Amino acid sequence: MAVRSAKSGGALHAIPAGVWALGLVSMFMDISSEMIHALLPVYLVTVLGTSTLTVGFIEGVAEATGQITRIFSGAFSDRLGRRKALAALGYGLSACAKVIFPLVSVVGWLVVARFIDRLGKGIRAAPRDALVADISPPHLRGASFGLRQSLDTIGAFLGPLAAMVLMWLTSNHFTVVFWIAAVPAVIAVWLILAAVHEPIRQQDACPARELGRSPPRSAASAPLAGSLLRLERSSRSRGSARPFWFSVPNPSACR
Repeated sequence: MAVRSAKSGGALHAIPAGVWALGLVSMFMDISSEMIHALLPVYLVTVLGTSTLTVGFIEGVAEATGQITRIFSGAFSDRLGRRKALAALGYGLSACAKVIFPLVSVVGWLVVARFIDRLGKGIRAAPRDALVADISPPHLRGASFGLRQSLDTIGAFLGPLAAMVLMWLTSNHFTVVFWIAAVPAVIAVWLILAAVHEPIRQQDACPARELGRSPPRSAASAPLAGSLLRLERSSRSRGSARPFWFSVPNPSACR
């Protein structure tokens, strides 16, 4: 057991700093996203008076958009040869969307912000994962992907927890919590711009004309199937329109 722990610790220390930075980027962006996503259905229903059916439809379409976008962002990053630029663009779009949430109180603009947020996620996902593979040595790629995903999961756990605590501290003031949620998103964009350095990629063995060719049908159909499955989020959103951990006695006071 001691030998295995020592090997695990050595593997973590050997993971490149760029992978750690990408993991922290994912963590901070996930904290921001989950803070907002945990509250958005409640805000739409209790404050803006949106129907739960509409909330579910918005969530399903937004998630499906992110899944479909991944097909094109991954192929485009291969053709462009600059994965960091696309990943940073995706994180930047999501960060801009986070700033829209506390600024508006109209359902239409919130739908636009949600759409931009998921569009940014779809743009960044594939180039970010490819960038992790480019940065990592071949014998540490499994550990690198595991580290990034672990930090991402930590962010997904801390986000709703932070939202719950902040709603309690601010007496259910949605706008204040939305502003606070935008801060980790800005940190994530700063980290990917300042701390992630894209390595020089070796020339691929295949001809240049093959780099931008369309993916096989099997590869393209998988995200489409995932998009349809993501529509099940609509039922979960309708069911989570009023979480158990707080209630809004006076919606007009929470704007």
